[in-house]
Formats: sequence, C-alpha cells, structure tokens
Amino acid sequence: MSIPQSGGGPIERHEQLVEYMASGCKPHDDWRIGTEHEKFGYCKDTLKPLPYDGDRSIRAVLEGLRDRWGWTEVREAGKLIGLTKDGANVSLEPGGALELSGAPLETIHQTCDEVNEHLREVKDVSDEIGVGFIGLGAAPIWTHAEMPLMPKGRYKLMDAYMPTVGTTGREMMRRTCTVQVNLDFASEADMVQKLRVALALSPVATALFANSPFFEGKPLDVKSKRMQIWETLDDSRTGMLPFVFEEGFGFERYAEYALDVPMYFVYRDGQYIDALGQSFRDFLEGRLPALPGEKPTLSDWADHLTTAFPDARVKKYIEMRGADGGPWRRLCALPGFWVGLMYDQGALDAAWDLVKGWDAETREALRHAATRQALQAVVGDIRMHDLAREVLEIAEAGLKARAMPGAGGLVPDETHFLNALKESVESGKVPSDELLEHYHGVWNGDLTKIYGAYSY
Repeated sequence: MSIPQSGGGPIERHEQLVEYMASGCKPHDDWRIGTEHEKFGYCKDTLKPLPYDGDRSIRAVLEGLRDRWGWTEVREAGKLIGLTKDGANVSLEPGGALELSGAPLETIHQTCDEVNEHLREVKDVSDEIGVGFIGLGAAPIWTHAEMPLMPKGRYKLMDAYMPTVGTTGREMMRRTCTVQVNLDFASEADMVQKLRVALALSPVATALFANSPFFEGKPLDVKSKRMQIWETLDDSRTGMLPFVFEEGFGFERYAEYALDVPMYFVYRDGQYIDALGQSFRDFLEGRLPALPGEKPTLSDWADHLTTAFPDARVKKYIEMRGADGGPWRRLCALPGFWVGLMYDQGALDAAWDLVKGWDAETREALRHAATRQALQAVVGDIRMHDLAREVLEIAEAGLKARAMPGAGGLVPDETHFLNALKESVESGKVPSDELLEHYHGVWNGDLTKIYGAYSY
C-alpha cells in the first residue's frame, strides 16, 4: 500500500489532473525501474503472524532496521509505520506484511542487488528475535481472526468500507502479498502502448508467478488465490480496464476513470479524514461532505490515484500488479519480464502485435483462466503455455537489445533474470504446482512444512 503524498498546490484547473500524470513523461535515457515486494512475517516457534507490538513484532523488526541499518523512521499518530533510505521505503501492509518499495534504478542488476540487501538486513534483524519472513501470494494457513490490522488510519477506513462494495476486500488487505514493477514512459502515446500491453499480458504474469494454492490450511483448485480474491473485491476500482483499448484513450480518459473511483480518504495534518464512497468530482467543486468548502491539492489527487487497483495502473509511471509474491528468484524475474517487454521498442511492438487482436472478453477470460490453471489455461485457441513461451522470447530479445551489463561488465545483459520463468515454461510448472507437489508428497499433507522450506 502507498504512503501519503505531500506537496503540490491547489487544483485550480481540470487540466492539472492530466498534467500531473503527463509530468511523468521522460526521455528514454532517464527511464528507471522500481520493484516492490511484500512478504509475510511470523514467529518461528508458533508459526503465527506477527503482531504490531511486542518483543517479536513488526515494530521490533522496523526498529531493528532503523537502529542497525540506518533507516529513517516514518511515524503516524506516534506509531512507527515505515522507514526510508536512499530513495527506497519500507512500509506495512494492513495485515502486517512488510513491503520494500525500491528506489528508481537504472538496471535490473541494481534492483536485484537492492532486493538482496534488503532481505539480508531483514533476516539479520529477524533471526535475532525469532522471526521469519516468507514470500507467498496468500497466507497459507492463517485465518482472518489471526491477522492483526496495522495502526494506520488508511487501513482502518478501508477495512470498514470493503464489505460494503465486495466480499473479499478484507482478505486482500490482510492475507495477500504481491511483487510489482513500476516503469516509465516517454510520451502519452508511449504510455498508451505500454498500458495496453501491460493489461493484456498481465494474465501471463499471473500464470508464471502463481504462488498461492493454499488458504486457511487447505489446498485449492486455483493456482493464485490472491488473484481470485481480487475478482470480487470492488468492481469500481479493479480489473482489466476495457476502455484503455478504445480509440482515443490517453491521460484524459484515465483521469476520468479515476474521478469515478469512489474516494477512501483525504490526508490532512497527519490524519486520514473519512471520505468513504464520496466523489473526487465533488471535491473539485468544493462540495466534498468530508471537507465542506475545501478544494483538493495535487497531493490529494496523487493519493486518490493510489486507491484505484486495476491490474496495471497509471500515476507518473505505470505499475504492473498481476503477480503473486514469491521466492527470491521471482522477485528479480518480474522486472526482467516487464522491462524486457517495455523498455525496447522492438519488443514492445512485438508484444502489442501479439495482443492487439484480442477483445475484452478474451482478455478477461485469460485473466480468469490464468488464476485457476496457470500455464495449463486454455482460452479458445490460446494456450497459456505457448503464449508464455512466446512472451518470454520477446522479453529476452528486449533485454538483449537493452544490453545493460552487470557484475562490472562480466555479465553482458539482464537476460539471466528470466531463467526462473524459462524453467517454468520448460517444465510446465509454476511455483503453485511445486507447492502442491510437496504438499501431496514429502510434506504428507502437513502445510506447516512450507515455512521451513520457503522462508527467506
């Protein structure tokens, strides 16, 4: 979940809504990669989720990172709820999962180094207090009642609102984790092409990264419980955005979509003011019930954009959001997947050629099938296994064309970050398939074995 925005003057013209997003346009040489990932924390002896307070807690981990590794604390209402350092931040998900929002970096080599350093720091602190962290798309055993709600005003408001607009919002908040990548665009036209490719191929990412075949201690008939949860969360702010593929789509149309997303809050003076279900359009007119007579600032607009949750979304960059949280190799593989497709024009054009003939029903069917069957999904004459292979070939060509070396020049490009995904295509098995094999095999139905086998 995002942290509150700051800065930006009052919104005096409708055009400022579009200009805010368009201000993210930047030349190719300035494009960067931002990788975010979430992971569940637990007590090693009880295998229970971490509370906020106590000797073995989320707060203790944050304090350890602050004191031992030089992170600067972020507080809300006196509570330690996050950390910042060198352009990155560590924040809390509603149920206590820990998220690294990485700094904008030039290469996947750098973002993978950042992930490694972060996980080393977290392990150093957590090992000392008997805490572990695991990367999965959904909590495999814990119930809703076992998951604490973190002390953030935004989460308290969302928790109250979610059951009024869908059936699984609270499950998303407390019991799911993702890995996502944030990428830049050069122009409005570049944003449009990238967003269309990101949405159309998000089901491929869902399939390749599916890593949540368990829930409340039981194996499921879906490969990504996390994505299934998103299907019934809140139709007004989730999904595949069919309008993105309509002629004339651009920043203005996305702004109109965001204006129709019901509000959650307004952030003022360190407090989240309840604006649940209210209209940002009314806010622009000074008619918001939560703040009568007051008009929004650009930071209010920036905050509001973070409350839309489609599979790919626009802020001053594009966020790709379709992948389950997972093991280390896939934390580095996700930027490899999307950078390969997006940051070389030849690869981007090839990816668009692959999907431009699909209609909205096909894209939605692929999303639904990928959630359930992963690489075994079939929609019409589209076989996900074959589609994933072709998409990875395009991504690999894109990374080769980028030719960004690592390890002091010893590694010529970033293609090796796709190895975990290529292995899945060769075997036909994604992480969920492997987890189910273990559960029915060597674990003999004992799901607690997952913590020892898959923790960082």
